[in-house]
Amino acid sequence: LSIITIALSGTDLRDLASRGGRVFGIVFPGLVYLSIGAFYALPRTGAVSFSTAIAPLTGWSSSLASTLFNIVFFAVALFLSWNPRSIIDSLGKVLTPLLLALLVLLVFLSLANLPASSSAPTAAYASAPLTSGLLDGYMTMDSIAALAFGIVVVTSLGRPGGGIGAKMVRRTSVTALIAGALLALVYIGLGLIGHVMPGGQQYTDGASLLADAAQMTIGWPGQVVFGLIVLTACMTTAVGLIAATSEFFHRLLPVVSYRAWMAAFTVISFVLAAAGLNSVLAIAVPIITFLYPIAITVVAITLVTHPLRLVTPALWAFRLGTWMAAAWSAATTLAQVGAASEAIGPVLSWSPGQALQLGWIVPTALAFVGGLGADLAVARRAA
Repeated sequence: LSIITIALSGTDLRDLASRGGRVFGIVFPGLVYLSIGAFYALPRTGAVSFSTAIAPLTGWSSSLASTLFNIVFFAVALFLSWNPRSIIDSLGKVLTPLLLALLVLLVFLSLANLPASSSAPTAAYASAPLTSGLLDGYMTMDSIAALAFGIVVVTSLGRPGGGIGAKMVRRTSVTALIAGALLALVYIGLGLIGHVMPGGQQYTDGASLLADAAQMTIGWPGQVVFGLIVLTACMTTAVGLIAATSEFFHRLLPVVSYRAWMAAFTVISFVLAAAGLNSVLAIAVPIITFLYPIAITVVAITLVTHPLRLVTPALWAFRLGTWMAAAWSAATTLAQVGAASEAIGPVLSWSPGQALQLGWIVPTALAFVGGLGADLAVARRAA
């Protein structure tokens, strides 16, 4: 849906977000690129590589081993980002299908060879499985990353100089829906591995669980191949994220050179990755929990108001909706980390779903309806 949103708008994330005002148009995309960059996704590539490819094969799990590995990992990533990326691009085209094929094989072998788990689900999933799944799904960063890179997909599917017309939108929409369906199958498969993995509840991160599942079902050679593919895939992702985030912030603040941004983001990512995957998640969860309601609102309002584009640009519907989502999400996040005033709690608790961290939906919908009413009133007066 995020890619379809970009296709319908015909702009990149910064231009799309600018409908919410000058400040929103800078702050929201900036936080998005920080979250897919140095604050979460980028250090996670190093942390996942270590926990999946290095620790299971070598038995090295100490902080020193993680630090030494991440020094090498991010030094190589920075070097490759500093130079032409044709080799990395070519590797990515080969490694992504290989990784998906190996995951499919791992799912089938796990279902065939591992005994089904009879343990009860964790407390969160036992009490609210759908909500827990949605909130944990935030951490995949799929929707936010698609907003950031959607314009690349849209442009690559079009013809040079052809613009973004109806055919382009249809082509992009079909491609996005197919990709989304396939991605859903991948996540279902990974969930099934977690279900049948003996002692699955004892794992604190999915990367270690997958590595052990590969060893139990395919053996040591399979674990080596799986680790190498994940390591290389994470490297190609790290190179792309370093380049993309550095380019965005260089355009935003050209006084700082592109390569200076690259070096800064690489160092920050190394520091976070060396602390381990769980430490990365602990830092990232509040940021992503704040961003996702805003991202969902941007996508939803763009999709809903697109059929009305000939009647009204729905400017106030977009602004009031996104502003409310941002305000409510910020208050909720501050309350969760204990940094909010006690007076905020009663204000937030009136909204249905607040106990499930979905309280932003109702006030955002009300703000959107009010803004759309104002937009339609302006359109009627202008007619």
